[in-house]
Amino acid sequence: MSASWAATPIVRRLGFGLLTLACFSLKAIAGPPYITDDPEPTDFQHYENYVFWTGTNTRDGTSASAGLDLNYGGAPELQLTAVLPMAYQTSPSGGTAANLGNIELAAKYRFLHQDDVGWDVALFPRVFLPSGSARVGPRHGAFFLPLWVERSWESWTTFGGGGCELNRGSGSKDFCLAGWAVTHQVLGNLQLGAEVVHQTPDIKGGHASTGLGFGMIYDLSEHYHLLAYGGPGLQNAPETGRYTWYTSILFTF
Repeated sequence: MSASWAATPIVRRLGFGLLTLACFSLKAIAGPPYITDDPEPTDFQHYENYVFWTGTNTRDGTSASAGLDLNYGGAPELQLTAVLPMAYQTSPSGGTAANLGNIELAAKYRFLHQDDVGWDVALFPRVFLPSGSARVGPRHGAFFLPLWVERSWESWTTFGGGGCELNRGSGSKDFCLAGWAVTHQVLGNLQLGAEVVHQTPDIKGGHASTGLGFGMIYDLSEHYHLLAYGGPGLQNAPETGRYTWYTSILFTF
């Protein structure tokens, strides 16, 4: 499975996110709609494509994006990802800006398996390209290098990890992100879960953030899936995110 989130405190990760599932029913699904990612790549020569809408609200307004998250199993244990977002920003005064967000290019490689060592483990480096406007995202590139781990048993899955991002330019600063999630397959076609995510400040003079999120994945069929996520900010919420949401339709084939 895959995931990808990135560009302004929490929205950066929610909007690009990021995102993955290619299975349902008996196999536990991880990764999106959560901010925390999982180490499972898209199956070899298969696709996981999302049409998503995501955002976060702060005292300065709402930042959101909508677009395509495209994932392909390019080789055994290797997933190739491209996220194409259109981003917009609203202010309390009613002003709105919209433009191309930070395009994401990424590759996930799983190098350890639960059957061998007790956990699945993967690296998922990603590159963010400059946005079309400084009003909707950073006008400089960035590089994020996370490590994700996962363990599944019966109808439960737990996964988490994190990494740091090189994010310099236009008042931005390097930062680190960590998260952990637990999901439960409550029905053959319904999965519920929760996570906690923490991020250090990503702008000079900024604030650290911690958020709680709850997610749902509902399988309409083998090839069509609905994903939803929402949750409040717990730390410095007015500045970093009072609440965050994510919705998408996932096509697997």
